[in-house]
Amino acid sequence: MLDWLHSHKELTAVAMGTAFGMVARIAMLRSDYRQYPAYPHGKIIHLALGLIAGALGAVAVPALFNKDYTAITFLSLAAQQFREVRNMERNTLTAVDDLELVPRGAAYIEGIAVVFEGRNYLAIVTALLTSLFAQWIHWWAGLAAGVLSLVFSHLFMRGKKISHIASVEAAPIKLDGPNLYVGDIYMMNVGLDENREIIREQGMGFILTPRSDDARVTIANLGQRQAILHDVSTRLGVYRDDGDPGLLPIAKLGLRTGQLGLLVLPREKDADKAYEAVSGVPLLEAAVRKPTKANRKSLEEAESNG
Repeated sequence: MLDWLHSHKELTAVAMGTAFGMVARIAMLRSDYRQYPAYPHGKIIHLALGLIAGALGAVAVPALFNKDYTAITFLSLAAQQFREVRNMERNTLTAVDDLELVPRGAAYIEGIAVVFEGRNYLAIVTALLTSLFAQWIHWWAGLAAGVLSLVFSHLFMRGKKISHIASVEAAPIKLDGPNLYVGDIYMMNVGLDENREIIREQGMGFILTPRSDDARVTIANLGQRQAILHDVSTRLGVYRDDGDPGLLPIAKLGLRTGQLGLLVLPREKDADKAYEAVSGVPLLEAAVRKPTKANRKSLEEAESNG
C-alpha cells in the first residue's frame, strides 16, 4: 500500500488534499443556537462548496508541478464563486431578518456572510498545503501538513467576544413613573401601565463597562448593540409579539460614562444564562474601532516632524 502511494504521487496528493479540504470545511460548519445554516439543506450547500474548494486547491499543485499554469485561472474562478456565496448568505439573511422579533441587523448579517466566504478560502488553503507537501516530499509530509492546517483553521475560527472588551454586570431595573432606567442609565419612556408591569416581572438589566477607550467606541456601535440584543433574545427567547414596540429589548449608551445599558425581556428568566449570553456575543468585525492607535501614530508623526 505504501509503495502504491509513493508510485502514484500526483493521485495521492490530489486525494489527500481534497479529503483534508473537505474535513476542514466540515469542522468549521456548525449549527449553534443561531441555527444557521439550517439542517440539513443549508449544510448540504456549504458541504458541496467545501468539496469543490478542497478539490480545486488539491488539483492546483500537481498542475503547477507539470507547468500547467492555467490552474491559477481555476483558483481565480473559485474566488469569484465564493464571493457569490457571500452575496447569497447576505441576501438570504436580509430577507428573513424582517421576520425576526429581534432582528440581527445589517452589521451582524455582513459578519456572517464574510465568515462563510472566508471559511471556503481556509478549505482551499488546507487542501493546497496538504497536496503541496504530499507531492513535493512524501505522503506522510502531506498528512502532517493537513493536520497542522486543521489546527490552524480551528484557531483562526476563534473570534473575540464581548467579554474580551467589556465587563458585564447585572443591574437593577428602575421605573420612575413612565421613565425606565437600568442602573443609572435612562433607557426609554414606557407609557402603558401593562407594559410597565411586564417589564417589572420579566425584564432583566445589564451594564457593559468598556475596558479601554477602543472598547468604548466599539460597544457604542449600533450594529454591535443590535447583535447583543438578538443573541440574547435567540438564546433565552423574548417576551413580546409583533406590534409591541414598548416591549422591544433595547440598548442605550450612558453618554458621560461610555457604559452600555441593556434591557432584555427573556422568556426564560435565568440570570446566569442571561449573563453568559451577553458575555458570549461575538465581536463584529464591522464594529471594531481602534482610534487610540491612530492617535498614537499621529503623535509619533508630529514628534518626528517637530
